[in-house]
Amino acid sequence: MVEAAYRKVKSNGGAAGVDGKDMSYMEAHKSEELYKLWNRMASGSYFPQEVRAVDIPKADGKYRRLGIPTILDRVAQQVVLSVMEPVMDPIFHIDSYGYRPNRSAHEALERCQQRCHEYRWVIDMDIKGFFDNIDHGLMMQVVRHYFSEPWILMYVERWLKVAIRLPDGSVLERDKGTPQGGVISPLLANMFLHVVFDAWMEKHYANTKYGTIRWERYADDIIVHCKNETEARYIRNRIRERLAACKLELHPEKTKIVYCKQSNRRGKYEKHISFDFLGFTFRPDRVYQRDEEGKGSLWVGYATSISRKAKKRLVQQIMKWKIHRATGAELEDIALQKASIIRGWIYYYGRFRLYCMRTVFRALNIRLIRWVMNKYKRFRRRWSQARAYLVDIYKAYPNLFEHWKYGFTP
Repeated sequence: MVEAAYRKVKSNGGAAGVDGKDMSYMEAHKSEELYKLWNRMASGSYFPQEVRAVDIPKADGKYRRLGIPTILDRVAQQVVLSVMEPVMDPIFHIDSYGYRPNRSAHEALERCQQRCHEYRWVIDMDIKGFFDNIDHGLMMQVVRHYFSEPWILMYVERWLKVAIRLPDGSVLERDKGTPQGGVISPLLANMFLHVVFDAWMEKHYANTKYGTIRWERYADDIIVHCKNETEARYIRNRIRERLAACKLELHPEKTKIVYCKQSNRRGKYEKHISFDFLGFTFRPDRVYQRDEEGKGSLWVGYATSISRKAKKRLVQQIMKWKIHRATGAELEDIALQKASIIRGWIYYYGRFRLYCMRTVFRALNIRLIRWVMNKYKRFRRRWSQARAYLVDIYKAYPNLFEHWKYGFTP
């Protein structure tokens, strides 16, 4: 089990923890290190080391704190995960999509899109600091409900309570929360919200006197669908009370009730008519639809496309690449280096209305034009000529860059 867990952790990559032992060190000392880990786990004498905290900047200027366990601690967590996940996955709700085998964000988005056409109202939920505020006592109650093996309970509790070493070197003891970045944290989070939210909603509100309530949950990102505004406000208040009883809080500003406005819906609610979910925006927009006779018409539908925040984040990433300064490289080298990243963007964000990514790839093409201007003296301060040169390259090699294949041409 330890050997298999190590292979899994190695395939996922990742940085070293507080001990400074990276994957190259582990490869050189694999037998020795894994034997010690197995010995300690088997005897009950394994204790995790402090988690290394890393602050990741967010789009709003704030930071998300990730906790990076040591590689050996990640291996140990993977061992326990390999036992717990096959038990828990069949128990989880059908509309829980995050961090589960054979489930994806696209499935959650497609189900959400389908239900926005069936239901007029949405509760866009935001749980305030979810991963940082999971109560350890309640979390262990959930784990004990599903597992009785002493070694699983012992090690899960140790991982929950392990201290965090902050970037300034100080050590923070924890009495709540599970660090984002741990191998087992997503499963624990899913278990907690399954009991706190999914199973509770299924028992009390999946079928109410108002109608049938449905939802999609991807980790702590939750969208709830309701038939009318009265029902939405009622359910939101009950959810707020349920979370408070479980020592969690609905974010008062980020949680909102949204009206899914379309041409065939005459409601006048204008306060919130759009919401973001998993990097996509759901909002009223013009769509083209054909009738049974094949005649097409434009109407306002509730459409899905890449969100403004996601576009901004991708453009910022392109800016950080500083392609225009890589004049020592050839264009083929740049295309090859960025191909997998661009392909991933197109695969994920292009699933719904691919053309809405034109802002992102316009920024990339501008960087490529600037590369031409910097690379060749004859194009210095000659934007039009540099662009024409890049267009000629596109015509000769239309598949050179991944985004060119989809019509995002210079």
